[in-house]
Amino acid sequence: MKYRFETNAIHGGEVDLGTGSVTVPIFQTSTYRLDHPGTDHAYVYSRASNPTRAALEAALSTIEDANWAVAYASGMAATVAVTSLLDPGDHLVLSDDVYGGTYQYVVDELSRYGIEHRFVDTSDIGAVRDGCTERTRMLWVETPSNPLLKISAVEQLAAEAHGRGAMLVVDNTFASPCLQRPLNLGADIVVHSTTKYLGGHSDLLGGAALGRESGTGERLRLRQAISGSVPGPMDCFLTLRGIRTLPVRMERHCANARKVAEFLETHPSVGEVRYPGLANHPGHEVASKQMSDYGGIVSFRVKGGPDAARAFVEATNLFALAVSLGSVESLCEIPALMTHAVVEEGAASTDPALVRLSVGLEHVDDLIDDLGQALDKTGCESPDA
Repeated sequence: MKYRFETNAIHGGEVDLGTGSVTVPIFQTSTYRLDHPGTDHAYVYSRASNPTRAALEAALSTIEDANWAVAYASGMAATVAVTSLLDPGDHLVLSDDVYGGTYQYVVDELSRYGIEHRFVDTSDIGAVRDGCTERTRMLWVETPSNPLLKISAVEQLAAEAHGRGAMLVVDNTFASPCLQRPLNLGADIVVHSTTKYLGGHSDLLGGAALGRESGTGERLRLRQAISGSVPGPMDCFLTLRGIRTLPVRMERHCANARKVAEFLETHPSVGEVRYPGLANHPGHEVASKQMSDYGGIVSFRVKGGPDAARAFVEATNLFALAVSLGSVESLCEIPALMTHAVVEEGAASTDPALVRLSVGLEHVDDLIDDLGQALDKTGCESPDA
């Protein structure tokens, strides 16, 4: 029977081991007893397979409408694994506004293996076409992007990539499968940092790659077993737990973020506010078509510049100054000094006056009060500041 998303989030990945347990057990084991040597057994060694991990992968496949999923030790492990599908001489096109870890890996490491790259504004199909070459074999897109929340049209990019014989990979971390399912829009592979919204509680590390073409899944699974980039059973268990509450959490994240963005738009100390749910966001129309809601991340610029932005993040109480995002508690950061410090200077994400908020599940009025008192301490309360 085909269930709706909220039901799949709770029941996807369930296994019946004859115990009646309503949660998947934590199989904290490295090896398994076999009946005979050399037999084909589902579980032999946990680097290759583990029942808790298998349950998580089944759950992820269900909620992302995928045919396969491979769970990794972190989001970056998933990124490294998927880009390993490229061969020397291939060309990779990426969003120009990507997570700093992705940027650093592509620039400092991937290029050492003869794989060329180019960062372009993937919200502009013309820029994508100009950035591709006859050797482009992968288009890597974040939508919404990190930290500027650019929106890229997945269906249009899929057609462009496939017309060139390239794969479209979508980092769906910011939206989560609750709000957006890129495989249904033509993407070939979806990646996640499951540390973020899927886990949802700042208590685990994990990543995932998902898709539909069986050969790609088999290649990634084989390479994972060789490299050992696997999550432990406890992190898998915690991610499964997080998935069960994902729909109700995302509803609150989105509702709170929308009100926070509207408040920031009216505050005299705030310049540009970037949130896809605002009608003036350049990607609002596309986001409205391919997302069911607009997410829990809000970015904005403080009018007083870098010093004022620093004063703001140091003055918040409920918004903890910390990297990461997507958890029940609210977080804030300055990307230029934190998650994107490795990005080449001059990029929009390296503006030291830019603040990224991960809006949590606290009462929104308390969050707005916290933002207001912190903005009052930036020294730029005047509309002309």
